[in-house]
Amino acid sequence: MMINTLIFDFGDVFINLEFDARKKAFSNLGLNQWTSELEDLNKNYEIGKISELQFITELQKSIPNASLEDIKKAWNSVLGDFPLERLEFLQNLKGNYRLFLLSNTDSTHIDRFEHKFGLSFTRDFYCCFEKVYFSFELGMRKPDAEIFNYLIKKHELSAKRTLFIDDKEENTIAAQKLGLNTWNLQVGQETVTDLFKNKIINS
Repeated sequence: MMINTLIFDFGDVFINLEFDARKKAFSNLGLNQWTSELEDLNKNYEIGKISELQFITELQKSIPNASLEDIKKAWNSVLGDFPLERLEFLQNLKGNYRLFLLSNTDSTHIDRFEHKFGLSFTRDFYCCFEKVYFSFELGMRKPDAEIFNYLIKKHELSAKRTLFIDDKEENTIAAQKLGLNTWNLQVGQETVTDLFKNKIINS
């Protein structure tokens, strides 16, 4: 059965993420441990349950000497470069496949992405997709089954003709359980432009 639909993750699939840079930035502000409470806070922000101000203010409780602006800057330091060949690769896929973006992210990161790379670049990127889905807008996040089921139902996708690409194994496992084909991209070892290599998908 030929694949006709591709669902892509965003971070570390298109834009590179610099977790060490973020860790260092927070360490410089006095936050040396990312606790389970902070992880829960992050997840709530990713599904739009709390606002940017609420998120940063809550973070500030762990680093009271840091300003809100410093915290926001540290939070955004995770966003690295976006290799142009990945955008060009995506543009070449358009017209041959139905393309969707499905990302666990928050409004702070998306605002920063759009400002960092500029209107022209981000518009060219978004234009490649039939629809762009961010968890903070949907109120759902991967790996919950509901987010995949939402896409499948809304766009009348055939799971067996759909390939989901994500760097996190928990997300690809969840998608597999729903009958989607998956590629768990290994960051640092392969890149999204390898899609037609290694027989991941037949060109």
